Amino acid sequence: MSRATKTKEAEALPRADQALGAPHPRETAQLFGQDRAEQDFLTAFNSNRLHHGWLLTGPQGIGKATLAWRIARFLLATPPAEDGLFGAPPPVTSLSVDPDLPVAHRIQALAEPGLASISRSYNDKEKLRDQIVVDDIRKLNRFFGLSATDGGRRVVIVDAADDMNTSAANALLKMLEEPPARTTMILISHQPSRLLPTIRSRCRSLRLAPLSPDDMQAALAQAGADLPENTAHLAALAAGSVGAALRLLNLGGLKIYGELVQIMATLPRLDRQRTMALAETAAQRGAAEKFELLLTLIEIALSRLARTGAMGQPPQPEAAPGESAMLSRLAATPQQARAWADLSAEATARARHGQAVNLDPASLVLDTVFKMQETASR
Repeated sequence: MSRATKTKEAEALPRADQALGAPHPRETAQLFGQDRAEQDFLTAFNSNRLHHGWLLTGPQGIGKATLAWRIARFLLATPPAEDGLFGAPPPVTSLSVDPDLPVAHRIQALAEPGLASISRSYNDKEKLRDQIVVDDIRKLNRFFGLSATDGGRRVVIVDAADDMNTSAANALLKMLEEPPARTTMILISHQPSRLLPTIRSRCRSLRLAPLSPDDMQAALAQAGADLPENTAHLAALAAGSVGAALRLLNLGGLKIYGELVQIMATLPRLDRQRTMALAETAAQRGAAEKFELLLTLIEIALSRLARTGAMGQPPQPEAAPGESAMLSRLAATPQQARAWADLSAEATARARHGQAVNLDPASLVLDTVFKMQETASR
């Protein structure tokens, strides 16, 4: 097989830094709901306090990667300012870059020599690794050894930094401790507590917030998503995350959660036939993504039960028809809230352990639902 053929096949493989059913962040034209983070970066840029390391944090799917690529495009298209005959140039007010600029075309084609993007790579068997390994980070040594172009800037994006194993994290830390000249490193993190404290301390943080329903709807429209008739249910389940919303839409998550709510509404008696049918959807061949989604939806349901008991009322809007009535009945007191919170922690740990040792998905789902039945019976 020729090298060109291998390259084309590699480009066709799913990317670790791209959400299912969504355009890649470098292809996203507009960022919604994160004006404050953009302005914080521009304030640092305009005041000549551009830190060499930036840590973009917040829940997954709210635009951190899109912001990272916007920053990269902006930096590579904007040469360092120098005072001229008429003094310093006016402050920059936007990260937007003309899409017709050559640098924008090169970034879109992944052909910009001043930009390096690091994410989980594929092994020799074309299987996506579950971690960013040290060899992924070491590739940056060659990148830093090349001559900087377009005003001397170089930009590195690591998505997500949470995925680095210990060796990779230590290799990146060394680069942050001795940053190459004219280089900006942008780390994306969904759970910054998982990063080495020394990595966090060497970066300036920008925390992004979950999107409002209006911003999320606009972002989904930009991504070409086929929105459901009731967007309130989607907004409730996605919790301000466009990535989560796309996952729900592409995997039928709204229907799955609706069925889960109907099953929970039968507790403590439990409709075993419907429960078995739901569990079987997670055990079908090639249903790994749906199984992962079902576990996530169970965690959401348990969390909303605990919140209902603690707050004295169910969260709004509903995430499925009949959810509010089910939540109010099963979590009517703070004591019940505590029981559901405890079960949530236990069920999550058991399910993740079961995944790690390859237990039968249907059995894992049934075990969790039976634990819910026990809790509802108390």
